[in-house]
Amino acid sequence: MRVMLVTNPFATFTTPAGRDALDNTLAARYHVDVEHTTHRGHAGELGARAAAEGYDAVVVHGGDGSVNEVANGLLGHPDRSDLPPSASLPALGVVPGGSANVFARALGIDRDPLVATRQLMDMLDARQRRTISLGHTLGRWFLFNAGMGMDAIVVRQMEDKRQAGKKATAQRYLFTTVASFFSSAHPSPTFTVEVPEHEPLTGVRFGFVSNTGPWTYLGARPIRTNPGTDFDHGLGVFAATSIGVLRNSVLGSKLLTGSKDPRAGHLFRDDDVEWVRFTSEEPADVQMDGDYLGRHSEMLFGCRRHVLDVVAPPATVLPMGK
Repeated sequence: MRVMLVTNPFATFTTPAGRDALDNTLAARYHVDVEHTTHRGHAGELGARAAAEGYDAVVVHGGDGSVNEVANGLLGHPDRSDLPPSASLPALGVVPGGSANVFARALGIDRDPLVATRQLMDMLDARQRRTISLGHTLGRWFLFNAGMGMDAIVVRQMEDKRQAGKKATAQRYLFTTVASFFSSAHPSPTFTVEVPEHEPLTGVRFGFVSNTGPWTYLGARPIRTNPGTDFDHGLGVFAATSIGVLRNSVLGSKLLTGSKDPRAGHLFRDDDVEWVRFTSEEPADVQMDGDYLGRHSEMLFGCRRHVLDVVAPPATVLPMGK
């Protein structure tokens, strides 16, 4: 079996010793080509090369950003008419190395890199693949979520802190999120959300579009904004018309306690839609899979079913019957 191992030496929780151990472990059983990313977009270039050269699998040891880039490289542009069958592409495997590792954990991959490596090898040996659906916007695929407004502001601030040398810990994410809601220094424009078979929702202050659940993790705790959204169905949308601290504190407590059906008077939620459109009179902050994408005034989110094979356990039954 021919495997490309893509490692991000700048990921939050990777070390030279850990990367070498992973390389040696995989190389004892497979033909492994190791590639270290050196610049933004490099992982995408490596994914495209792996697809062109017919690798059996691409294993990413890094954070969600690196995994997103590799997936985009494997598949190419979401609007391409000649999208290859998933079985003809290398399968995507992940050994967590970032701070949140949302995609890997949503797939059922253990957050411990040693345990995840054993999982990965067992599944590679069995040639176990699972085909998942992906969301897309702005000509890029997203693996688990994208957002406009307040959560994107938080991502932007976290990127600033990482560039200042601070680690992206769960505690720092929580503090930054709470501080952003209390602060008037980071205003978010209002925007309109449209989904099929619903009247447009106006006055939205922040919104998420999910390709799966959870939306993120707070340490070991999954935060499920759309409990009925998974890798086998359409997109989940979660849009709030208020950034008021009291109203969102109540909603946040429901998310933190794992509500199977989070609701609020200022919240619109749908767990399985084909497309979502966000429009704003002035540009608003946007993030995708935890990567800040700048400010945009219009976002159209789509979904393509069963486009990527991943090295992962079979899907588990989610709350609410999915």
